[in-house]
Amino acid sequence: MRVYLDTCCYNRPFDDQAQLRVFLETEAKLFVQSKILDGQFELAWSYVLDYELTASPFSERAGQFDVWRNTAVVFCDESPDILVHAESLTRIGFKTTDALHIACAVQMKSDYLLTTDRRMLNKKPDKIRLASPIEFLQREVFI
Repeated sequence: MRVYLDTCCYNRPFDDQAQLRVFLETEAKLFVQSKILDGQFELAWSYVLDYELTASPFSERAGQFDVWRNTAVVFCDESPDILVHAESLTRIGFKTTDALHIACAVQMKSDYLLTTDRRMLNKKPDKIRLASPIEFLQREVFI
């Protein structure tokens, strides 16, 4: 199974862990990453992640993200197809960056896009399943 984690997921461990939802999503995301390292899941990576993660004002985090970029089995660069698909997603209410993440995940034939963005999770794009790390584990690991 191939998974794509958006920027929110990668940044979740740096959020306020005193909030129960944040703590649980962090633990679920870390568990998913452990399964990626074990070879149970494949990781997809995109130019959108490269852009967002390098644009972060928290430069000390960059090295941690490089590990995951190097673990990915498939990469997605910008292409006309990605931009067209993303544009169609913005027309149904996705923010531009979220639409680009989705279009890249679809292009790489990801089974899931994992995010902690509640607004994004409330929408249902075609061609890919969106889930929080917790929802993903409930659906695919602890069935």
